[in-house]
Amino acid sequence: MHRARRHPLTDRRAAAISGHTGDEATARRLLADPSAAVRATALGALSRMGAVGEADVTGALDDADPAMRRRACQVAAARPGLASVALLACLDDPDPTVVEVAAWALGEQGEGDDSGAHVEGQVAGRGEVVDRLSAVATTHDDPLCREAAVAALGALGDERGLAAILAGTRDRATVRRRAVIALAPFAGPEVDAALLLAKDDKDWQVRQAAEDLS
Repeated sequence: MHRARRHPLTDRRAAAISGHTGDEATARRLLADPSAAVRATALGALSRMGAVGEADVTGALDDADPAMRRRACQVAAARPGLASVALLACLDDPDPTVVEVAAWALGEQGEGDDSGAHVEGQVAGRGEVVDRLSAVATTHDDPLCREAAVAALGALGDERGLAAILAGTRDRATVRRRAVIALAPFAGPEVDAALLLAKDDKDWQVRQAAEDLS
């Protein structure tokens, strides 16, 4: 006799509870659930109990469902270097919501270097991260992706990303606002010129952001 399939809400609740009780066995079992919502909750539970690893996140970043890929990006964001190579690949994801969260996560990780070494796996070098984020910030079709990439470059504060941030100050208003804020870690005549122009921007929030940085 086949065992009756439990309702996804029941399994999702069980996955959530496992994260609070440290029930790793349940979380790992539900990480393979047919429901993407259950899998995503199970991944979050493993993260909550400190049991999530490189393989867990890398596998989730390759999941067929974009909701799972987004959740994996969120989990990776809190762990510098965790699955950063796979996160970089997500910048090419066909779903722009995944690209947006991957860009944010790379900015939140904030600590790669150029050595490529990491205790759990291969970590993307800082230069590669900045280059890929710069490409998203300047060429992606979705403005939310460009905005997230510009914000991530500002969070990283690497001079190699400054040109892309400056380009963002000439994008649509939502990106311009984020780009002006992202200029905070930088200094120099190009930055001063961009802030001066932003003070006369037609969008009041861009003008306000520029005033706040002056």
